[in-house]
Amino acid sequence: MLIFDAHLDLAWNALEWNRDLLQPVSTIRDFEQQFPGCVPGDATTTLPALRKGNIGIVIATLLPRFERTHAPRTFYQSRVSAFAAMQGQLAWYRTMCDAGQMAELSDVTMLNSHIDSLQNRVSDSSAPVGFILSMEGSWAVPDPSYVERWYNMGLRILGPAHYGPDDYGHGTGSEGGLKEKGPELLREMDRVGMLLDVTHLSDDCFWEALDIYTGPVLASHHNSRTLVPGDRQLTDEQVRTLLQRDAVIGLALDSWMIRPGWVRGKTDPQTVCLADAVDHIDHICQLAGTTKHCGIGSDLDGGFGKEQCPHDLETIADLQKIADILSERDYSDDDIAGIMHGNWIDFFRRAWG
Repeated sequence: MLIFDAHLDLAWNALEWNRDLLQPVSTIRDFEQQFPGCVPGDATTTLPALRKGNIGIVIATLLPRFERTHAPRTFYQSRVSAFAAMQGQLAWYRTMCDAGQMAELSDVTMLNSHIDSLQNRVSDSSAPVGFILSMEGSWAVPDPSYVERWYNMGLRILGPAHYGPDDYGHGTGSEGGLKEKGPELLREMDRVGMLLDVTHLSDDCFWEALDIYTGPVLASHHNSRTLVPGDRQLTDEQVRTLLQRDAVIGLALDSWMIRPGWVRGKTDPQTVCLADAVDHIDHICQLAGTTKHCGIGSDLDGGFGKEQCPHDLETIADLQKIADILSERDYSDDDIAGIMHGNWIDFFRRAWG
């Protein structure tokens, strides 16, 4: 089964965590065991693991964020510095493309061509992983005029906020709506064709953004607030609004987003499994009355490791188990294929068509 994963911080892992993603997951784990406490848990994601799991297309991020003990040092203090640093992450993706390891997909022709090439990839352990470029948070957008600049550099998706407040609005863990330049940012995104990812927007920003932005909307890695309370999750009302906008919502696999009461570093990892995660897909499908708005946006190795994943996921290749769980719950083969890859492919064909 082909898989489309709508959220992976690959370049961030390569540069911030100094991981060689051309190596097997086991090699990275063996190396990092020498340095306890220095990395966010055991790695789950590398390019060989993606190929092993037939994860042929991903949304890959530029992530202008550090992982630091002190919160004020988590984000760049200068947007100009963040912009410059993201050129480094962009260079990593482009270097992977030059090496034949990845393939950048920035329009519908490229997407369709890559999908055609995937037909024979099962037996090809060196096939490039296709990626659509996104930015998680807008710290590397010094002002709204940079939206077009980023678009011309290949960026196709922008999430205006990440954690906490920034110059354009509010993200996870903060309260408030768009700030002075937030509406201008969204209008500029609309003008150039930059897709809006509502993931991490505060509730007020979510509603204000959807009032202003008229283009295609996605929620790359979001779960249900009905099942797990917290502002990081989507309310049923938000889900219904996204359904009206023909959005797709990607299932995230961070354990604290899967089961209520899960606490990082305290809760036994064995208490969460992939079947618990699929409950969130079930819930959204019930709200929608269809499976066509659900996908995967795993966020694996997004600042955490295996210790904060469902216990029956050893590496990202185990995303294949989601198809088995859906089958056990009597989802049809067509619906399973849609959730695993087809719904995201259809979304981008509509958005870029």
